[in-house]
Formats: sequence, structure tokens, C-alpha cells
Amino acid sequence: MNELNPNTSPPDDERWARDTLTKLAFAAVTEQRRARRWGIFFKCLFFGYLVLLLVLAWPDNLGKATASVKKHTALIRVEGLISSNTEASAKNIVGALRKAFKDDNTVGVILQINSPGGSPVQAGEIYDEIWKLREQHPKIPVHAVVSDVCASGGYYIAAAAQNIYANQASIVGSIGVRMDSFGFTEAIAKLGVERRAYTAGANKDFLDPFKPVNPEEVQHLQGMLDAIHQQFIKAVKQGRGERLKDHPEIFSGLMWTGAQSVEFGLVDALGSTRYVAEEVIGEKSILDYTQRTGWIERLLDEVEASAGAALREGLSIEGMPQWR
Repeated sequence: MNELNPNTSPPDDERWARDTLTKLAFAAVTEQRRARRWGIFFKCLFFGYLVLLLVLAWPDNLGKATASVKKHTALIRVEGLISSNTEASAKNIVGALRKAFKDDNTVGVILQINSPGGSPVQAGEIYDEIWKLREQHPKIPVHAVVSDVCASGGYYIAAAAQNIYANQASIVGSIGVRMDSFGFTEAIAKLGVERRAYTAGANKDFLDPFKPVNPEEVQHLQGMLDAIHQQFIKAVKQGRGERLKDHPEIFSGLMWTGAQSVEFGLVDALGSTRYVAEEVIGEKSILDYTQRTGWIERLLDEVEASAGAALREGLSIEGMPQWR
């Protein structure tokens, strides 16, 4: 009989069951390997995400001027547009200034400025802080060094320093105030667009670019700009004193080269950051105190600024005076 013959092939049902079990076993092993690979992939992905968060949150200025062990000249860079959400914000500059003055090994401070200007409020806060720190630490001199441009709000900050140095080709000045806008009344009339603005307050649509120019509004705006300009002029005169030459165009908003600025008293002398540290302050060792905003904070600032701009667009269309 077949069951007594060992060489006899098993019945088809038994062979099918065995093959099926073998396939299921291999499928299970394959699935386990696939699951293990996906598990490793997601763990690596999660780890990479954590590393990215750490990199973004890591302060750019870590390791800079955390603790000095020898005498040095403190360097603080004022670069780019002066605004609440840029690197040259009052928060960053004032924080760096306080840290530099607090260090017992700081011999002098250099503000290296390369800025076209920006917010009168931000520049004003930095200006006031420089004067305050100078009064609290009379033995620590503060000097401003112009690189490429030191205009408007940039010069407003420089005016608080004891001396200002520049390159002969630097651009200096632009002591004035401006506010930009546009007019679209003729454009929307040609397009057949009906302007609808709903306000609470007689002057809430002040300087609305979609309505004709109102002379009374322009007069009011000009008064604001003139008042801010006078603040600027007063600050420059306070900082420069008798060094300013009696030139009719100094406060007109014009700009000059570094060499011309020396003649007008806007700049004391020609010189670089290295020159000022070694020859004026007398300490060639320079320690950078510049504070940089972290990536995450920058991203949040951009989101906040965008949301604020969108809100302003929805409620009213208004520009802001700029020292530039």
C-alpha cells in the first residue's frame, strides 16, 4: 500500500498544505523585515527632525563673547535695515551693548555700521541707550566706524558715539525723513472699480491711496515728518556739537562721501575698525558681541510681521515714516 512505501509521493492535499505553510512563513519573515526597515527609517527621520530643530534653535552667536579672559575692544555690528524684525533691531543692538559694557575686560566699544537707515523708533532706542551707557561707564569710549553706508537711521545711531570714522569712499548722511505711498484714483476709474471703505473715525482712511489727495491730510502728514526730522537734527547736534560745520545742506537729506563728511564735521577722521581698535582705543584684541537672531525666532518674527501687515491692509492702508 502507498502509506507503507516511503518513496511514494505524499497526497496532493498534504503537499499543498505544506507549500502553503512554507509560503506563509516566508511571507511573515519578509513582512517582519519590511516592518523593521520602515521602523528604522521613521526613527532616523524623527532623529533628523530633532537635530534640525536643535540647529534652528541654536543661537547664531553662541561662543561669541560669552566670557572674556583678557582686555579687548568690543565690536558690535549694525548691518542692514534698522527694524524691529531685522538683525539691526534695538533688541539685538541694545542687548549687545549692555553685554559689552558689563564685561570688566572691555576697554572700548566700536559700532561698525553699514546701514541705509530704517525705523526712527528703533534707531532712537539705540541712540538713547548709547548715551545712557556712556554716562554710566565714562571710562569706556564708544566709537562708530562706517563701512559702506551710514545713512539716516544709521547715522542717527552713529551720532551718539564719541567719534565717527569712515572710509574715504563711504556714503554718509541722508539726515531726513521720508514716507512713501501711491495714488490709484485714475487707475480704478479707468478699470471701472468702485472703491468701498468703511471706517469708524473721520480720518481713519487717512492718506488712502484709492481716494483723491486731501490737502489737509498732506499738511498734517508734513507736520509729522517735520517733527520727526527736528528730533533727528536735535540728536545729531547733541552728538556732534561744534564739530558740525555751518553748511546749509547738512540736514537736507543729501549724502556725501566719507572724505567730504570729514570736511562737514559729520565724520571725525578716516579710519577702519582695526585702526580705531589699535590706534584710538589702544587695544588690538577685538571681541565680537554682535547678537544674531536664531532661525526659529526669525521665522516667528516674519510670521508676526506678515500677519500685522495683512491686518493693516484689511483695516487701513498706512505707511510708516522712515529715516532713509
